[in-house]
Amino acid sequence: MMEKRPAAPAAPAEKPATRAKPGFRPEVQGLRALAVLMVAAYHIWLGKVSGGVDVFLLISAFLLTLSFTRKLESRTPLRLVRHWLHVFKRLLPAVVVVLLAILVGTWALIPQSRWPDVLTEAWASLMYRQNWQLAAFAVDYYAQQHVDASPLQHFWSLSVQGQVFILWPLIFAGVGLAQPLLARLFPQRKAVGHRQLLFITFGAVFLASLVFSVEQTATNQAYAYFDTRARLWEFALGSLLALAIPYLKPGRRLRVVLGWAGIAAMLACGLVLPVDRSFPGFVALWPTLAAAAVIVAGHSGSRFGADRLLSSRPLVVLGDNSYALYLWHWPVLVFFLLASGTKQPSLLQGLGIMAVSLLLAVATTRFVELPLRSWKWPDVRSWRAAVVIAACGALLALPVTAWQSAITAEAAAIADQPHELTPGAAALAPDYAGKPSEEALIIPAPAAMKDEWANVDGACTGDNVPTDPVLEGCLQNEEPEVVTKRIVVLGDSHSQQYMAALGPIAKQHGWEVVTLLKGGCRFGAQSPERPEFCNDFNKASSAYVLEHKPDAVFTVASLTHVDAPFETEVPGYLEGIKPFTDLGIDVVGVRDNPRFSFNMPECVQKKGKDSPDCNVPLEESLAASSPLDDYVGKVEGLHLMDMSDFICEQGTCPAVVGNVYVYKDDNHLSKTYVQTMIPMFEERLLAATGWSAS
Repeated sequence: MMEKRPAAPAAPAEKPATRAKPGFRPEVQGLRALAVLMVAAYHIWLGKVSGGVDVFLLISAFLLTLSFTRKLESRTPLRLVRHWLHVFKRLLPAVVVVLLAILVGTWALIPQSRWPDVLTEAWASLMYRQNWQLAAFAVDYYAQQHVDASPLQHFWSLSVQGQVFILWPLIFAGVGLAQPLLARLFPQRKAVGHRQLLFITFGAVFLASLVFSVEQTATNQAYAYFDTRARLWEFALGSLLALAIPYLKPGRRLRVVLGWAGIAAMLACGLVLPVDRSFPGFVALWPTLAAAAVIVAGHSGSRFGADRLLSSRPLVVLGDNSYALYLWHWPVLVFFLLASGTKQPSLLQGLGIMAVSLLLAVATTRFVELPLRSWKWPDVRSWRAAVVIAACGALLALPVTAWQSAITAEAAAIADQPHELTPGAAALAPDYAGKPSEEALIIPAPAAMKDEWANVDGACTGDNVPTDPVLEGCLQNEEPEVVTKRIVVLGDSHSQQYMAALGPIAKQHGWEVVTLLKGGCRFGAQSPERPEFCNDFNKASSAYVLEHKPDAVFTVASLTHVDAPFETEVPGYLEGIKPFTDLGIDVVGVRDNPRFSFNMPECVQKKGKDSPDCNVPLEESLAASSPLDDYVGKVEGLHLMDMSDFICEQGTCPAVVGNVYVYKDDNHLSKTYVQTMIPMFEERLLAATGWSAS
């Protein structure tokens, strides 16, 4: 569909490009335009990493280095504070305009449960730390549900640029101080010039960052993609190119070849390379070196040169608007998908998205960027520029703060409701005599939905710590003073969700509970139907159980699906648990809960809890005959539990039961709802296993 890692353009040009401007390179402005078109097209239609971000980072450093090197070599004061204020005075106004528009779109189109994350990202985008925000959450940028993508995700690369716009001038200042100091320390040697020191410095940054990037991409790509340290080499390459450009003078024919070869390689990057899980490691050398070739080609002096295309007025004008076009195209795309309910734009829809984005970009450049850029008052004194920056920040900070306060107040009001108004699963119990109030607010509050994962007390300790590194995520509840039973929970997040009931029950009865869980890895014997890393995890989990010999193992014993067949047996389930039961270890197998093709709480927030769309027929959620029935009598020591009658009722699997959200997303039970199941869960667990209630 579209690339889920939005790229960032280089910062806007100081002024609209004109060939008369001294030192202006129109082919670089055209390259910027080509890159932003490539990024937008990949986002809208192709769904692959384009390499455009890497081109933009290189161009940013190239232009910045040309400017600061001239200052150093001409002995012009760098005036860093004034420079930083000038840069962010140019960048922030357009950013704030787009962020305010995104807030309006969020209020109109995005479900309430996602509002807190958008507001948090708005702060991160304003403060140029959005990349670290996304890195911390290790966002899965390759999921194909782009309607779930944040309209602010594209600010991650702008944040990286903003950080480098602060760091790079400090490097130049350091070189400016070091050069005369070295000349005084070593007077007998020929003085090393600023350019040579810059070559050494940026060469070291390039090598160190590239090595770090390759290593981190191989081991933790989801984090490395957003890590500024893994991107510095791309900036350093642009700086090295700027330093070397006076010495690179290829002939006319070579310039023609370099220009067209660079453009072809840049455009082909996302099409011919398996880049989705490879950036920003060594694979990113492809688009950056391609862009470098175009810049080295420069003005070819030939009518066949690529610069004739790049210097054409349409591309140069588009280059003038590339910063604003990048800011707009991603939120326009995300909001279109949300409003239309489509997952991928058609050709005509994509062209419409591109046209709307371009109109907004031109308007932003003309009526926001250019007037503020030509406004002389802030340039007279540094404090005036600081006032403009602070005013821009306040324009966003005020509505974001007010909105966050309103969300907090709403969450407090929802949480303060009497418990009898929100019985949850208890409303489905045969002996429930009341009727949930129609006026009660549904719990948990939308803002709290992200905290609805069942939690486990902490990391495994003592003898419970696994020796196999595959199981390093081992967690356990607080060890009771007197341990009456030891239980190991195996499987994936569907096992974890039941810890919201099993955890409190275990504490009441003095049971010690250890969890060995991995997302997407339902426990069972090795099977070709399961990813190899899941087979490895399950094998290590089984070895752990056989070594520690707990009293019981808890698992999820069936497997639900979004499409028919809606529920099946777990591959290799009986083969996986039999070694445990052979040792006399009890195994508890609970039936899985339904999965859906949409987010259940968001459905309620959009359409209301009584909407048929949020109440799915039972026959489209679970198997007519439970797969657990096929397990009966086949393995002695297997105890089966079916809680589906407390999840689905009267032929329907609803999103809300007893004024409680049943699900936190499209397939996980909410922690709050599972907690309302505790009495029924305990009763059935004890009945199935025959364990004592004492």
